[in-house]
Amino acid sequence: MGTMGYVFILITIISIVLFVYKKRALFLTIPFITIFLYFVIQVFMVPMSFMETIKFIFSLR
Repeated sequence: MGTMGYVFILITIISIVLFVYKKRALFLTIPFITIFLYFVIQVFMVPMSFMETIKFIFSLR
């Protein structure tokens, strides 16, 4: 597991602890938002144009 895997686990643990103490369900969405943002940033880092990258990702089988 790479460094980002540990970061995601840490963010998830912190979110669960905050949820337990503060009783707000919003904290449970934080891990999903961070993973989605990480995915978007990785897509933007591909040297092809954005639309070509999206077409390539969805054409993989």
